[in-house]
Amino acid sequence: MLGALRGDREHVVRRAVGLFVLIAATVFASINLAALADSDRLTTAVVTVLAGSAVTLGFALAPPITASIDPLDPRRFAVVGPEPRPLAAALLLAGLLSVPVLVVLVLAITLAVAWVAQGAAVFASVVSIVLGVVTCVLLARVSMALGALVRRPRQSRELIGVYLIAVLVVVVPVGIFLGSLEWRGVVPTQLVGAAEVLAWTPVGAAWSIALAPSAGAAAGSVVVALVTVGLLALAWFGLVKRLLTTTPRPVTVRERAGLGWFAILPGSPGGAVAARSLSYWLRDRRYIVNVLVVPIAAVFCMLPLIVAGVPIELAVLLPAPIIALFLGWLPHNDLAYDSTALWMHIASGVRGVSDRLGRLVPVVLIALPLLAIAVPLAVAVHGRWSFAPALVGVCAALFLSGLGLSSIASVVAPYAVSRPGDSPFQQPQRTGSGGVMAQGLVMAGSVVAAAPALWFAWQAITSDAADAFLALWMGLGAGALVFLVGVAVGAVEFERRGTRLMEFAEAT
Repeated sequence: MLGALRGDREHVVRRAVGLFVLIAATVFASINLAALADSDRLTTAVVTVLAGSAVTLGFALAPPITASIDPLDPRRFAVVGPEPRPLAAALLLAGLLSVPVLVVLVLAITLAVAWVAQGAAVFASVVSIVLGVVTCVLLARVSMALGALVRRPRQSRELIGVYLIAVLVVVVPVGIFLGSLEWRGVVPTQLVGAAEVLAWTPVGAAWSIALAPSAGAAAGSVVVALVTVGLLALAWFGLVKRLLTTTPRPVTVRERAGLGWFAILPGSPGGAVAARSLSYWLRDRRYIVNVLVVPIAAVFCMLPLIVAGVPIELAVLLPAPIIALFLGWLPHNDLAYDSTALWMHIASGVRGVSDRLGRLVPVVLIALPLLAIAVPLAVAVHGRWSFAPALVGVCAALFLSGLGLSSIASVVAPYAVSRPGDSPFQQPQRTGSGGVMAQGLVMAGSVVAAAPALWFAWQAITSDAADAFLALWMGLGAGALVFLVGVAVGAVEFERRGTRLMEFAEAT
């Protein structure tokens, strides 16, 4: 830890400032946690489980997201020929001596003071702290070991973007949900339910022992925490043995430099198609304009309803389904945007399934954060979180069925579009109506596939809120079915119409 403060002056100053900020944040958090001693037992228990679960999960996710270099990488000790088991045990003990673990230990001891003030037994508090800290250390060790198996010489911008999408998909809905809750002097029932569920999960079991509502609940949490520690320990010892006995092919930075998405996605036909599609979607202004128009158009569709007198609580539910519908519709003519690049796929013998699935990766990565923001915002303004499953089901049905039907339409009925480098708003002249038919059928088919989910969602709004879960499962089922059938049919047609597609690319 002292070695982290060595190096040039700029490095030392940056690390020192970071350490000071961390100490200040730890002191601030400890003061607020100590104040839980004056709160009621339920509030303290809920805050403990939620915060402890978030911290524990952070120990598992932080290493891959930050691409941290593990100073205790088992492969560093391979030159002295150690036995795997003693080395794994020694590294596990050494993992307890780190700044993040010390911070968690300080916060846990502060929480224990509040637990005892709430009537918790000292022994139960000690067991909770020990199991919680050990779980965090094991998760960090296992996460870093798994990252070491996937040799990554540098953190690319593309990989950071993928991690950012994952964070948005999880954090934004949770933040909107928490911000919409009304405490009014008591703990919201939604948080109580979430804490009860987390108390039986690997990330929250250890933190729920001290203030468990009953002896049976405490015993169950202890069992879950012990099983979690045992499984993580077995995984750690197995990973150490694997790292010491496996010699991966060295990959230099020069080999990976400049490959972008091709260096991240799997080295398979589908991965290559996905990487090329991502490069197009994120750089070609024809794609960019189409993506930017979707959320803007969805928001403007809500304005006429509000002007006509529709309550905003209902009108706000419209943008999210529209975004899902149009994002699923976007790839319906994806082959036409390739121009001569389509020849690479056909000439290299890419299978239809690889082509169909690879082309859908960009729109999925774009749709996930957009819908993760739009759906919770709509439900928060609507005011009834019980309707959230219905809205998720409707969006899933529209989006997935749109992707499936687009996988067929882009092969069966491609039509000419603006060429690379042209203005996105410049459209070539067409001699037939095939393009209009393809667009209309994909959009209409998506709405038809989502009709059951839309019906149960309407019932959830007007009469029975229990129909929200029927809308969820109907939407997921119908969307998944149309998606799978669409990809399968599109794959067959792609392989059967290869010559026609090449002629189309040459003609346009």
